[in-house]
Amino acid sequence: MTINAQTVLEKTFGYAHFRGDQQAIIDEIVEGRDALVLMPTGGGKSLCYQLPALLRPGVAIVISPLIALMQDQVDALTQLGVRAGFLNSTLDYQRQQAIEQQLLNGELDLLYVAPERLIQATTLALFERIDLALFAIDEAHCVSQWGHDFRADYLQLSLLHERFPHVPRIALTATADQRTREEIISRLQLSEAQQFISRFDRPNIQYRIATKQNPRQQLLRFLRREHEHDSGIVYCLSRKKVEAIAEWLCDEGFKALPYHAGISADKRQENQRRFLREEKVIIVATIAFGMGIDKPDVRFIAHLDLPKSLEAYYQETGRAGRDGQAATAWMVYGLQDVIKLRQMLDDSNGNDEHKRIERHRLDAMLGLCEITSCRRHALLHYFGDDAPEQCGNCDTCLTPPELWDGTVAAQKALSTVYRTEQRFGVNHLVDVLLGKENDRMTQFGHQQVSTYGIGKELDTNQWRSVFRQLVARGFLSVDVSGFGGLRLAEKARPLLRGEEMISLRREAKESVLQASGSRKARNKHNIAEADKALWEALRQCRKALADEQSVPPYVIFHDATLMEMLSHRPINGQQMLDISGVGAAKMERYGDAFIEVIREHEQGPDTSPQQAQENEQHEVLALCRTGMSAEQIVQQRGLSEQQLYHHLAKLIEEGSLESDEVLSGLAELSPNDIANIEDALLAQDDLAERRFSYRASSALLDGIYSKGVLQCVRAAILVSS
Repeated sequence: MTINAQTVLEKTFGYAHFRGDQQAIIDEIVEGRDALVLMPTGGGKSLCYQLPALLRPGVAIVISPLIALMQDQVDALTQLGVRAGFLNSTLDYQRQQAIEQQLLNGELDLLYVAPERLIQATTLALFERIDLALFAIDEAHCVSQWGHDFRADYLQLSLLHERFPHVPRIALTATADQRTREEIISRLQLSEAQQFISRFDRPNIQYRIATKQNPRQQLLRFLRREHEHDSGIVYCLSRKKVEAIAEWLCDEGFKALPYHAGISADKRQENQRRFLREEKVIIVATIAFGMGIDKPDVRFIAHLDLPKSLEAYYQETGRAGRDGQAATAWMVYGLQDVIKLRQMLDDSNGNDEHKRIERHRLDAMLGLCEITSCRRHALLHYFGDDAPEQCGNCDTCLTPPELWDGTVAAQKALSTVYRTEQRFGVNHLVDVLLGKENDRMTQFGHQQVSTYGIGKELDTNQWRSVFRQLVARGFLSVDVSGFGGLRLAEKARPLLRGEEMISLRREAKESVLQASGSRKARNKHNIAEADKALWEALRQCRKALADEQSVPPYVIFHDATLMEMLSHRPINGQQMLDISGVGAAKMERYGDAFIEVIREHEQGPDTSPQQAQENEQHEVLALCRTGMSAEQIVQQRGLSEQQLYHHLAKLIEEGSLESDEVLSGLAELSPNDIANIEDALLAQDDLAERRFSYRASSALLDGIYSKGVLQCVRAAILVSS
């Protein structure tokens, strides 16, 4: 089994080695056993079900809530030569019928289906008529009613075990705390499943959290200094704020697009498509955006509001840096965020137990913001993952926060809350401490309280920081039903009486934080000056191929693959196949185009592309004259088979070689072979046109003959006519 899996990994997916637990997971599924997989975003979850789908008989059914992304997922697999399709509500009746017929004919390796479609009686009846390789339940945390991405249809997925008991199931998610894991196991009946829990660490992501001062200007400075030409996501809590921030960023010269549930489905789809396929696009979104997004080069995630939980924060920030290159998770927050989230929670329809758990999760999120130790250590510890005390790549490690004795300031703050009857919010309490004179002060007579004007040693922002930290550490609570007024918690009594001391965090200077991350962000690819021309040429080649097929550039090749091409400079087919991410199908489709780009660069500016092409054809012709076989010429010149036959087709067209020398000689085609190929080629009306499709003719021939051989037969037909 391992040898077969390794072969598929290399030839189909273009990778030499498995990562982490991938091989063990694949072994488990191929042997027909269930598995629960927790693996961070970018860790290679998809391979854990895509590869077994090619090793087990039948079709793999992938259950996913991500309807808007299914087309891109299928396109990516098709590029690898994998037969994939999807069934969801976006397809018209004829297209659905065609997919179902492909299923019945055994013409698909993987089928993506939305959960609401899967649980329909007609779909289940269809699946009972075909051989099933496995069920993959993607984004399995959606089954958790306590989770941040709950989908009611996922609750019915236990029927898979009941109706198809002998079909292995694999449930996958990027994040789940212990409670959510237990719920996944219970609701999906996976008690016998082997659990594979990978490390949650994403070392390439730099975590940075600051308090809100002027959020728009803070975001603008962050983008201008570090990510002016990058793609990223900006998260906001409300739809109204999403629209406002997107419009403002556009006014500031950025290509920013809004995304939230209130936008029409067509517009959301268009904005998502642009984000995936264009460069330097910023999506401004609510939490409605992002799950399943596999764009590898998202360089930053920015939060302008506090997420509801560490699970949500980890899931959202994990969408940055899937390619392993440096990325930034940047956030600003304030006490008003906490008040707003607690208000939303109290107004929700959840029962008391649900609200209690969600309050605990919000407190954990606020705790991450306020800690003075390593943020990565705290984040990973929350998910039960071990981590060093210091990571060296978060703001608290790079610029350790300064602490100060806040005992007296805290006592003044707590006393002010008490003496104003525990009814007022932070702004009014700060005004009391600073001795401000205004209408509200007069209205409530707060000039008369003993703490009026006793806090002038600190400014407004510093006092706001004191109150926020006291809330975060449980000395004060927010009375959500009382319009955000602060109340003393039981924990505050010893501090007020002077029985305890407290150290508070001094707010860091933003300029220092900015400098710590900017160099890494700007030099994410570390491309030498001498290599920049080739790097851009490779990217332009990828973009042209992607535009031609209306797919995102990363579907052709990831940046990491282009970087390896840049480093190793492959100039023949075998060398190109040694590049990570280049499998047989992609070599066949795109290898020659990238090899040509590299060869042109290596030959230097004095040799034009046309001259280089003619020189190579001359060498091929000379070797043909010596009686060499096709295999010997490929070896001698370092060409791929496709490149050789491309040159031979040109030589036939210009009359330098007779077609029989190539077709009957080098290609070893029988007269029957040649006749069949001619029929397939002539079935198209545009044989002499540039838009002629070799893929259509190859399909008529069941893919038996390579594109290069078809080119030579086509050249022979054109010459004879």
